[in-house]
Amino acid sequence: MTPAADLRAEAERLARQLPGLSFKAEASEAAHIGSAGRRRAGNGETFWQYRRYAQEDDAARIDWRRSAKGNDLYVRETELETARTVLFWADDHPGFRWKGEGDLRTKAEEAILLMLTMAIPMSREGERIGSLGSGRRPSFGKRAVDRLATDLLRGTGRQFPAPPRAAATLIVASDFYDPIPEWTARLAPLAAKCPEGVLLAVSAPVELDFPFQGRVKFSRPGAAIDRILGRAETMREEYQQRFTAQRAGLETLARRMGWGFATHVTGAPALQSAARLKAELEQFGAAR
Repeated sequence: MTPAADLRAEAERLARQLPGLSFKAEASEAAHIGSAGRRRAGNGETFWQYRRYAQEDDAARIDWRRSAKGNDLYVRETELETARTVLFWADDHPGFRWKGEGDLRTKAEEAILLMLTMAIPMSREGERIGSLGSGRRPSFGKRAVDRLATDLLRGTGRQFPAPPRAAATLIVASDFYDPIPEWTARLAPLAAKCPEGVLLAVSAPVELDFPFQGRVKFSRPGAAIDRILGRAETMREEYQQRFTAQRAGLETLARRMGWGFATHVTGAPALQSAARLKAELEQFGAAR
């Protein structure tokens, strides 16, 4: 299979193992970003229809006034008002499109896998999905997921995308190794336009553990920068401290913008990371 088809198939498998993804919009916040009547039953304030009570319904949902008119019990349903636009972006810097020795996928491919796992149930429920910076209009349905996979793998020419024309929920994936002030400058325009978003930080195991010993030559993908360490193991503690500080700074930035924050390590169980990303997305619409 092509990389896009392979990722799509794996994402379908993961999505089937996750409970349904839904934004937890409370009634007082039903007019959230992108909301609109969906002409179907769901969470909202507008009356949609009565239907007969089913065994799995909570008894508190019974409309006793309507039920008193006959011999059947009825439930009052409201119209679903959770349609949103959700846009995804995966860093296409060579450092993010890199994989360590023995890794099955690049960091970007694993990020795209997790994002497709979110996008598949969203699209099926009528949410509009798309790739930030691709130039395509967000849409829903099977073809929308296929286009999203293609666009995310293609990237945006190493250009950080501008904010979308209309507010949307954003999922931004990178290893986020550039200095925090640089990420602050890049993300601030997005957060100003889109108050709902999640930063997905993906790293390879070697980047967390720094398992190097002896004389090692380090190169930065996409840049003619080399560095040779005579005793690499002596740098491990300092490196890990700086890595931890970078992640803490990134999470602080995300929370300051009102966004969520999730992490993933390539090769780790994708289902667990997908569940964490899903939990961050589902916070929107309810008090954080």
